[in-house]
Amino acid sequence: MFEKFTTARGPMYDPAAVQPMRDELVAVGFEELRTADEVDAAVRDTEGLLFVVLNSVCGCAAGSARPAATKALQHSVIPDRFVTVFAGMERDAVDRMRSHFPGFTPSSPCMALLKDGKIELMLQRHDIEGRSAEEIAEELRSNFDVLCHRPGPSIPAEDYEKLEYDRVCGSHIPRLN
Repeated sequence: MFEKFTTARGPMYDPAAVQPMRDELVAVGFEELRTADEVDAAVRDTEGLLFVVLNSVCGCAAGSARPAATKALQHSVIPDRFVTVFAGMERDAVDRMRSHFPGFTPSSPCMALLKDGKIELMLQRHDIEGRSAEEIAEELRSNFDVLCHRPGPSIPAEDYEKLEYDRVCGSHIPRLN
């Protein structure tokens, strides 16, 4: 079912194990970027505000980050585009996205709001850990109120209510290589 990965830059985790973590973001409209070229195009070509979630297998921090990101997109105004890259999976895409965050130490998970390729807000792992999804979502929504013009929410409320999230602190997903 999954192709065998033989390069050192292949995914670090079983694609089937991380799929539910991808699905949490895709379900509300996030676009997955899987190559460095896709990352560059998204940063370069997005008109308005770009919301980036650098997804991660980290149970506690990512277990708050994903629900926070989706909850924030249930707001009355939302970013023009929302994209995600997955740490440890599409590693070239992640490295390229991080190159668009100058001055910030690589962190996963993390979230950024970019306007014309410039960072307006950066939430790194240390800004996410120990906070509830609602606290993080409120910080995002406060920034959306100032920076965004696109009407929200990203999906209808009745669809959002059906979402389920995976939060397993201390979880271990075996590495492939």
